[in-house]
Amino acid sequence: MKLFIKNMVCPRCIKVVKDELNKLGIYPSNISLGEVELVEQLPLNLLDKVKEVLLENGFELIEDKSAKLIEDIKKIIILSIQENELNRNLSSLLESKLNKDYTYLSSLFSSKENITIEHFYILQKIEKAKELLKYDELTLSEIAYKLGYASVNHLSSQFKKITGMTATEFKKNTNSIRESIDSLK
Repeated sequence: MKLFIKNMVCPRCIKVVKDELNKLGIYPSNISLGEVELVEQLPLNLLDKVKEVLLENGFELIEDKSAKLIEDIKKIIILSIQENELNRNLSSLLESKLNKDYTYLSSLFSSKENITIEHFYILQKIEKAKELLKYDELTLSEIAYKLGYASVNHLSSQFKKITGMTATEFKKNTNSIRESIDSLK
């Protein structure tokens, strides 16, 4: 049995879900981003407890196929940015990973999330840029290259459009708040 979980987007999320399931006496055979594999089917009363515990921790059990597909899209985008796999066209990447037509994926995503896949992707890239700016280890040019931007100007203009400040202003402002990647919309 597989459980599909919304908002499970980082290694800490995996740990939280595993710990919470273990407290319920559930020991998954495998846990990855957005998925928990169980050896056997859960009784309905235990499944209800799992749903409750997930909600308490900011997660949600996905029972709808289109919701699962949307979570898969988000997971692929987030992982591609985290793992610096930005050398591929986004539509090609999603089509190859999900074996679905990009037009269908785009339409579904937009209808359920009220933003486009491209906008979600840009938000994720800008959040990664904020992280890299805070680390202060790379120049803006290096960050632009790392995030797959054609130029520093392109990154700078998107950064200003999304955050309302320039990258330099963000870097100087020690109170600049980063956002949780699963809450970006």
